[in-house]
Amino acid sequence: MHYSILLLFFILGTIFGSFYNVVGYRIPKGESILYPASHCPKCNHKLTSLELIPILSFLFQGGKCKNCKDKISWFYPIFEFSSGILFALSYQVFGFSLECLLSIVFISMLLIIIISDYQTMTIPDSVLIVFSCLIIIIKYFMVGFNGLGLALLNAIASFTFMFLLKLFGDFLFKKESMGGGDIKLLAVFGLTFGFPMSVIAIFLSAFIGLPISIVLLHKKSTHEIPYGPFLAVSAIIIMLLKIDINVVIKLITFGR
Repeated sequence: MHYSILLLFFILGTIFGSFYNVVGYRIPKGESILYPASHCPKCNHKLTSLELIPILSFLFQGGKCKNCKDKISWFYPIFEFSSGILFALSYQVFGFSLECLLSIVFISMLLIIIISDYQTMTIPDSVLIVFSCLIIIIKYFMVGFNGLGLALLNAIASFTFMFLLKLFGDFLFKKESMGGGDIKLLAVFGLTFGFPMSVIAIFLSAFIGLPISIVLLHKKSTHEIPYGPFLAVSAIIIMLLKIDINVVIKLITFGR
């Protein structure tokens, strides 16, 4: 029974992941997420239901458009598979609970942000607002009115810290060091798992992003690298490993 439910969450994750890919790509460009229907960017062939099955359609079609035979990027099935794994892990870690729902909603937001920031260097306000409202509702049922008030204070503290960090970075590098979307994203981190862990997320994202950034800067002529995906990955790690400030303190003090 447990594995059947895990499979169900995985399948749901792949379906939502396929949709999040569309959302993350279209919203920053001001396009509708419903129209036009999914199509091949090369020949504009409208994809049928059988061509929209996450992962499987890509495999059955040999990674090519059914109409024009143009190659389809491996990014799509990998992203869908990753989304499925993250949904399944949310259930594995939290079971049937409000925490599981919070994890899925939070990770869903981060998946969209990874796509949007990578593709367009933008974290849409509309995505942050919609998912923040959902998180606030879930948090209310989890911790009550007083707990929600504390969560909102954590959001404000996280936003303020990231804003001050941006000002310091702007002064240090004599140019804009990070976008406004990154600052607002930290507010959602604070809302979800508190101010201390939102700060930890910044340092973890820097640790993850530094080697990747060095490789990308070496291969590309551009000096602009989106920071949102690194923040998103760090937040997912914190969420699914259930890392809190006590865990961090134990790691720093070697368990003493």
